[in-house]
Amino acid sequence: MARKMHVKTGDTVMIISGKDKGRTGKVLEVSPSEGKVIVEGCNLATKHLKPRAMGQQGGIVKAEAPLYASKVMPVCPKCGKPTRVGHKITEGGAKVRQCKHASCGETF
Repeated sequence: MARKMHVKTGDTVMIISGKDKGRTGKVLEVSPSEGKVIVEGCNLATKHLKPRAMGQQGGIVKAEAPLYASKVMPVCPKCGKPTRVGHKITEGGAKVRQCKHASCGETF
């Protein structure tokens, strides 16, 4: 069953726990069924690739590994701080996400 996620593909997020704590990056992929996200340039894992075809190069490649969505917080585009996500209904009836910092309140 798919769960609701507080981050979307393309969001800028900050990692709040683990070995990459404090680093920011863009969300490349979201997996609601697993509750995981892949963040650009963070949580790098080493993969050993075997050459599959004749003449193909094998080797060691670094790739982004998924991490739990609870370990990331979206970064507000206006104030630049990691924030919890609130929701607000506009006059047009659209539901938008909102920064929860008292001084900001920016929608994104």
